[in-house]
Amino acid sequence: MDLKEQDVLGGATGSHWYYRSKSDALVRLLSGHAPRRVLDVGAGSGFFSRELLARTAAREAMCVDTGYEGDRDDLASGKPLRFRRACGPTVDADCMLMMDVLEHVPDERGLLADYARRLPPGALVVITVPAFAFLWSGHDVFLGHQRRYTLAQVEALARGTGLEVLAGAYLFAMVLPVAAAKRLLSRAVHGMKPRSELARHSALVNVVLRAACAFELPWFTFNRLAGLTACCVARTPPLSLLLAARAGDTAPPRRPASRR
Repeated sequence: MDLKEQDVLGGATGSHWYYRSKSDALVRLLSGHAPRRVLDVGAGSGFFSRELLARTAAREAMCVDTGYEGDRDDLASGKPLRFRRACGPTVDADCMLMMDVLEHVPDERGLLADYARRLPPGALVVITVPAFAFLWSGHDVFLGHQRRYTLAQVEALARGTGLEVLAGAYLFAMVLPVAAAKRLLSRAVHGMKPRSELARHSALVNVVLRAACAFELPWFTFNRLAGLTACCVARTPPLSLLLAARAGDTAPPRRPASRR
């Protein structure tokens, strides 16, 4: 999660409807894949890595974020959780998370390609980004966003860096009408003044919004129409494809047919 949002929510992050629902969606996106070693890029507090360590068979995770004051090692659910300001040129991880990261950087293609190259063949890549440019507001300015995406755009971005797209969907469809109205009203009243729209809610509001998101969870992976967040699951090319590509690059040139 974004470190700025952590400052807003404080200790309420783990119970907030937005993060609880997004972690539920992440676990569902990874169902059937069973990752063991997680690389969490732009991890912030490490919330999603902690969720995977607690709720899946993942054995260890490394969170990478330039916002950390320094490197440190921790445990989550009795499993290793490492926090690093940077990682090496290769990472032994079979799953990489980029949860609301790419919208923060000017060169999102370069960042995705750089980290994808560090992964072994066949590693999963999970990307989430804020959806739809018409929802742009002071909230995006506050968080330092550069852009918002359609699902087609984030899938094209993944393919453009050599990844194979496995699945894509919109999340938070049930709360989209309310959130869109709130964003548009905020834009009309406050303009683009930087301000966070993520807030601590009463227990009742939190329960209602959590229930709305839980209702869409069983079918959200089929939703390619609309939502607050666009999700993409991809993978680095399998070893067989890499070997085939290398063989093609090194194969001797074919002799041209003789002219008679």
